[in-house]
Amino acid sequence: MHYRKFGKLDWDVSALGFGGMRLPIIGGDTKNIDQPEAIKMIRHSIDNGVNYVDTAYPYHGGESEKVVGKALKDGYREKVRLATKMPSWLVEKYEDFDKYLNEQLEKLDTTHIDYYLLHGLNTKRWPLLKELGVFEWAEKAKEDGRIKYLGFSFHDEYPVFEQILEDAEHFTFCQIQFNYMDTEYQAGIKGLKLAAEKGLAVVIMEPIKGGKLGVTPPQDVIDVWAKSEIRRTPADWALQWVWNLPEVSVVLSGMSEMRHVEENLVSASNSGPGTLKAYELVLVEEAKNAYLNLGFVGCTACNYCMPCPSGVAIPEILGLYNEYYQSGQSDEIKTKYWEQITPETHSSNCISCAACEAQCPQNLPIIKFMGETARMFRQPE
Repeated sequence: MHYRKFGKLDWDVSALGFGGMRLPIIGGDTKNIDQPEAIKMIRHSIDNGVNYVDTAYPYHGGESEKVVGKALKDGYREKVRLATKMPSWLVEKYEDFDKYLNEQLEKLDTTHIDYYLLHGLNTKRWPLLKELGVFEWAEKAKEDGRIKYLGFSFHDEYPVFEQILEDAEHFTFCQIQFNYMDTEYQAGIKGLKLAAEKGLAVVIMEPIKGGKLGVTPPQDVIDVWAKSEIRRTPADWALQWVWNLPEVSVVLSGMSEMRHVEENLVSASNSGPGTLKAYELVLVEEAKNAYLNLGFVGCTACNYCMPCPSGVAIPEILGLYNEYYQSGQSDEIKTKYWEQITPETHSSNCISCAACEAQCPQNLPIIKFMGETARMFRQPE
């Protein structure tokens, strides 16, 4: 395992961090985590050098923190620094800060959180949290030992990120979505560099864009990777591109199979700032353009849009939308659609209530996509 500086702190973080958002599940139910397998995976990653474990209040319908807490028993808590996130959208009054932190400490069965994040800051939530006195509260929580360092995760446009960093002295670190498809999206490359300049450690989420950059790519992208002297998997290309940047502190991966853990550990052992050659960086840009030309939709399957009031299977449909265009609009994907999507969960059931769009951290025009897929994937007669 390689290690990197964590901002201004005198501590080195593993290049790979374990993300608790996509733990293995049973029967397709995100709340029903396969606990023995998840614990085995988390501990295996720690045994192989991972020292940063990340989770959050809403992950797996509130169950992720409980399982992470169990995984960190038997001496594993002392081997890592633990990060979790306050559900900022639920905070309505000052007392809520303590309410949610204390609940999380109980679920994680720990005395303290090393890295505590204000979850999903945006132009709406940030002013309210400041008005409620979040910094004053955080100082008290540090003094009584419940949290060690304060940070935030971010889902909005760059100017909002810049505004939040006007208060950078209160934060030790930040967490942003970043991958080779998202260099100009949300905080983007400008936000990455700005945070690093201000001395913040930068934690990267969605380096493989919810797994979409790790699956077998369309032929146009396969042709790009074939030009390389070094053979890499699509996921390794995505990870190495992020690790290549010196401003990055740790890259989170939401792993749902032991195979993912093993593969990512190998990738991390080959990582480092400035390790990619100039021609490899050109290939990554070519792959990005190939994806964009094929109609890439930026859904990361985070499931924040669910449950849909009308029962529409939004993440699955958007995934098939991507597959359809990346396959050259193959009829096979239409067949696959009707094998996976029932009439009750079809996009034609969308009533344009916009509940999903209000929750989407990617700010995707989901209603528009549901309309397109309803026409694209008509029910066979």
